[in-house]
Amino acid sequence: MTDTTRTLIERWKSDPSGTYQTWFLWPKRLKNFRSIRRGIGAVVEEIHAGTFGNAYRGSSLETVVASVAEQRQIFKGADHAFLWKPKLRIPDIYENADNQRAFARLLHTCNCCDTEAEMLTAIQRLSGVGIKGLGPAVANLLYFIHPTLLPPFNTAIVNGYNALTGAAVKLGKWDHYLAMRDRILALNHRYRDVLSNDLGALAGLLFDVGTGRYPAPPCNDLPGEVSAWEDDLAKVREQASALAKQIQADKLEDATHTEVQGWLRDLGKSLGYAVWIATNDRGREYNGEPLSLGCLSALPATLLVSGGETVPLIDAVWLDPATLEVAAAFEVEHSTSIYSGIVRLLDLALGTSQSATKHLFLVAPDNREAEVRAQLSRPAFSRVAELNMRYVPYSSLREHRENIARFGMGIKPIEAIAKSL
Repeated sequence: MTDTTRTLIERWKSDPSGTYQTWFLWPKRLKNFRSIRRGIGAVVEEIHAGTFGNAYRGSSLETVVASVAEQRQIFKGADHAFLWKPKLRIPDIYENADNQRAFARLLHTCNCCDTEAEMLTAIQRLSGVGIKGLGPAVANLLYFIHPTLLPPFNTAIVNGYNALTGAAVKLGKWDHYLAMRDRILALNHRYRDVLSNDLGALAGLLFDVGTGRYPAPPCNDLPGEVSAWEDDLAKVREQASALAKQIQADKLEDATHTEVQGWLRDLGKSLGYAVWIATNDRGREYNGEPLSLGCLSALPATLLVSGGETVPLIDAVWLDPATLEVAAAFEVEHSTSIYSGIVRLLDLALGTSQSATKHLFLVAPDNREAEVRAQLSRPAFSRVAELNMRYVPYSSLREHRENIARFGMGIKPIEAIAKSL
C-alpha cells in the first residue's frame, strides 16, 4: 500500500510556499531561539522579584510573545492567548499572584531542566492549578526552549493533526495537548528520515494541512493512530489524577512543616533570641503573615564560610541578639529526607567559623524517631556523636512550647524535651 503520508511530506518539503521552505529553513528562525529563551528567563525573574506587574502591555511577557509571533505565519496570533481580556478576566496571571507564580514555575522548570520527565511533571502541575484562560497555547513558548520534545500548539496545528490522524484533539485542554504530543513524537519517529528531530518541521506540516493548503491523505495508512491517541489520552489523565493527589499531599506537608517552623520562630523570640528562617521558606504564610516576619533579613558573614550554600537553608536558627552567635539550630523533617537536614546542620557546626555551637536539633514526627536514629548511625555521620545532635518529637514541642515560652530561659528547656541520639 502506498504510504500517502510520506508522499505528502515529500511534496510539502519541496513546495517553495510551504512552511518548510518559508519558515523551518528560514535562517533567522534559529537565531531567535536564544533571545526568546533569555526573554522567558526575564519573565521568571520579574515574577519572582514581584516586579512583573499586573498588565500584559509593556511587560516582559509581551516582549517575549511578540518575538514568537514574529516567527512568520505558523505563530501568527500567538499573542492572543496572553492578551488581557477584562470582561472575562483571563488569562488569570495578571491579577492573581499565585497563578502568576505557578506560571513562572513552569517556565523556570522548562528553561532550566534537561529531562522530559521534569518538563511533563511541570506541565501537569500547571494544568492541575486550573488557571482560567491559560491553556496549551503556552506550548508556543515552551517549544522554543525544547524544540525536540514540545511541539507548538494552535488551532491550525490541531486541525491538521486531527485531519491527518482522525483524532479528536480539542483546543484549551492540557491533557489533549499531552496526548497529541505523544502521537506527534511517534509520527515524527516514523518519518524521521524525511522530517527532523526538531518538532517544528512536523508542526509546520500539520499547520499547512490545518489551514487547507494541503488536503489530508486517507487515514487508512496510519493504522491504530486513533486508538493509540485515545490510549495516550487515558494515560495522561491517569497521570494527572495521580499528580493532583500528590500535589494535595505536598500542600498538607508544607502546611505542617511551616506550622512547626512557626512554633520555633515564636518560641525563639519569646526566649529572647534573634531568629533566622530558611531562605526558601521566608515567604510562606503562617497565621496570616509571612513566616519571616520579625526575623533576621541576613545571616552574619561568619556563618557563610564553607557552608555558605547550605547554612541559609536551615529551617530555623536562634542567635544571640547582641553577638549574633548561634545559640541553636533546628531542621524540621516532616517527611522529606532526614539525610539532607543532617548535612546542613553539620555544615553549620563543622564548616563555619562559629563551629563551637553544640545545640543542634532534628525536629520530626514521633513516628520518624527510628528513621532519625538509623540515619545518624551511618558511618558518614561519625562526627555527630561528639556534636550531641538531638531529636525533638513533634508531640513534645506541641505540648511544652507555650510553657517554655512563658517560664523558660535559654536553651535548657529545649534540651529537656529533646532526646539524645
